[in-house]
Amino acid sequence: MAQILQQIIFVALFALAVWLFSRKIRLIIQSIAWGKPEQRSDRSVERWRNMLLLAFGQKKMFRNWIPAILHFFIYAAFVITQIELIEIIIDGTLGIHRVFWNVVPLGGFYTFIISFIEILSVLALVATIAFLTRRNLLKVPRFWSREMTAAPRNDANLILLGEMLLITGIFTMNTADMTLHNGEYGFAVSGLLMPLMSGLSEATLHFLERAGWWLHLLVVLGFIVYLPYSKHLHILLAFPNAYFADLDTTKGRMKHMPRIEQEIRLMLGQPVEAPSDEPVQFGAKDVQDLSWKSLLDAWSCTECGRCTAACPASQTGKLLSPRKIMMDTRDRLEDKIRFRAQNGSDADDGKTLLHDYIAVEELRACTTCNACVEECPVSINPLNIILDLRRFLILEESNSAEEWNLMFGNVENNGAVWKMPATDRANWAAEV
Repeated sequence: MAQILQQIIFVALFALAVWLFSRKIRLIIQSIAWGKPEQRSDRSVERWRNMLLLAFGQKKMFRNWIPAILHFFIYAAFVITQIELIEIIIDGTLGIHRVFWNVVPLGGFYTFIISFIEILSVLALVATIAFLTRRNLLKVPRFWSREMTAAPRNDANLILLGEMLLITGIFTMNTADMTLHNGEYGFAVSGLLMPLMSGLSEATLHFLERAGWWLHLLVVLGFIVYLPYSKHLHILLAFPNAYFADLDTTKGRMKHMPRIEQEIRLMLGQPVEAPSDEPVQFGAKDVQDLSWKSLLDAWSCTECGRCTAACPASQTGKLLSPRKIMMDTRDRLEDKIRFRAQNGSDADDGKTLLHDYIAVEELRACTTCNACVEECPVSINPLNIILDLRRFLILEESNSAEEWNLMFGNVENNGAVWKMPATDRANWAAEV
């Protein structure tokens, strides 16, 4: 009877977690679809290579070896531990104990896999303690900048503490089970921990084994529910984001605007097609004016701060932080999802990404140096959002600094940024 009750509780909790997770994921996918179309299906071989190197291989992370190795410990443990999680799900659903040992006997291979998971779990525990220390005791500056308020800091700490609970659950479960079976399984780390439980009664060992099993499971289910609300959603979205990354970002190339190109060609006396009479909005004012890839970028942001740490404007005290640009875009998407859920899919809350979330001073501080794009480990491009918002400011609101207006006037009148006619540009060479 107790076993049947456990199965019922397990299946109900698992189904609830999956339902809550999928409901939020559907909303996120719908919000990405708000963005404007953008072609990102070309050069598929390069895109698969990008995904394997950047998302799966974490290539960019290894520019800084110490945090990269620590992160790899957690990442590897997360991936490989899913094997044991599969067994836990099968056991909980069917009411079996260690299906890959007792029902589908894998023998020494099973011992090797679980031992490998335990070793990775120890390394992940070391990395988790190191990350908690870096964030909360050493207070690495990029984790304590102005956009890293209590909510994002607590988000990171919550996941790290959850990782420690997962590891505690694994070793409690395995060590108690090993002790009950006199070391039959031969697991590497829990075998070393057996003396800690050697004097306990059989009933106590059964309780600890089940307690460890349930602790591990409940933390996993809690993580599944929490994941779409956390920056750790990048665990899933890093893969499509790396695949659909701009393959020309290393050149710092900016997307041109066809209508503006037409005007320039006309100014230069070049033949162009007759412009369309349809009204054109230049740049972006709100999230629906951005491309779908920019919205995917926002949801994929890890909040690691490498972009802001590399940004020259941020380092010289300017208001700009590329990480904040991504966090603000995601916050705007969250707020819009919430408002539309309460007031209808076409409801407008009267707010916009520009001005209400991102200030003009932030956008003007950007030098378009592309450093933030180069640094991002999952191929996020804050520059695209900055440029789209800045183009709206200038071309739709005529909101630009006086120095910029002088430059724009010179380009329009003289075809260059200098205040001199084209015929006089080479006069300086006469004195050489």
